[in-house]
Amino acid sequence: MKKFCGCIPPVSSTFTQDGKIDHEAAKRLADYLIAHGVHGLFYLGTGGEFSQMSKAERMEMAEAGVAAAAGRVPVLIGVGSPNTREAVELAKHAEAIGADGIVVINPYYWKVSAVNLDAYYHAICSAVKLPVLIYNFPDLTGQDMNAEVVKRLVLANPNIVGIKETIDNVGHIRSMINTIKPIRPEFSVLAGYDDHLLNTLELGGDGSITASMNFAPELSVGIYEAFQKGDYQKAVELDKKLVQLPALYGLEVPFMSVIKYATVLATGVDMTTYSLPPVRPLTEETKEAVKAFLAAKGVI
Repeated sequence: MKKFCGCIPPVSSTFTQDGKIDHEAAKRLADYLIAHGVHGLFYLGTGGEFSQMSKAERMEMAEAGVAAAAGRVPVLIGVGSPNTREAVELAKHAEAIGADGIVVINPYYWKVSAVNLDAYYHAICSAVKLPVLIYNFPDLTGQDMNAEVVKRLVLANPNIVGIKETIDNVGHIRSMINTIKPIRPEFSVLAGYDDHLLNTLELGGDGSITASMNFAPELSVGIYEAFQKGDYQKAVELDKKLVQLPALYGLEVPFMSVIKYATVLATGVDMTTYSLPPVRPLTEETKEAVKAFLAAKGVI
């Protein structure tokens, strides 16, 4: 099974102004991110707006992402759904188009019993040969995937190879590493919040999948590479900058259009900031706030 590590951006889905998936913009964004050293690309995560898409749109964006990467870095596709049948179909599609792995969030809306949660993951894992990463985001799903739950799933499904820990709790991350790695040393623990990349690495984790990599990949990549080289002073210096960036996300809720506008400002990539409803176009006031924030943090 492939091991996923390093800095993997949860890539923004790219749209035309009329809401169609923009394949050319996806290619331009992938080119920029790969040129700036990211270690993979994750499409159809939270910031990739999977929750606002139809199944057909999700499949089209997955195809655009795989084509944009063109084999240069591993590609992960988010396939989670509250509908197990849909998740299985999306997983099979990801495998068929050449994705390197899939990311599976636990069913949202409902809290599910242990037996139903196990059945959900087993149905997806057994439908494909691809590596599977669990996506833990209790703030949105309402149900935490703690270390003992993940251990149970890992032991039952050999192709579960890692987890995206989108949780603001260093103790949770530590418990995940200390519980799963002794039984599965190659299991990847990846931070889902920018300000937990460095401490995840310090605890023995493997990297991050965080939104700021869309517009400031050099910070996360720089921290990861400095840490791997033992240049901890540089890692800490870069981390002091990185941990300031999550405050940006509060300028609009959900934050997808803010990330896209920051990406346009900071990278110059030719793409729209259009996001699927219920996300609305940014007001001029919010745009000015994004500009001022990025300038103050030295991103632009």
